Amino acid sequence: MAPELYIFSICLPFVTILLVFGMRYYAQIQQAKARGASDEALAAIETRLAAIEKILKDVG
Repeated sequence: MAPELYIFSICLPFVTILLVFGMRYYAQIQQAKARGASDEALAAIETRLAAIEKILKDVG
């Protein structure tokens, strides 16, 4: 067996493990960003709803 192939076969599992953890970390970052954007949109909707409720109470 060639030494380069041997070293490659030894390193490949470690590289695979690093890639898997890297992808998981990246996915968690993207989910946190999406959750943050969703929370901001929800806050904007709640603000608008409060304004509409105030107007309706003033009218009624």
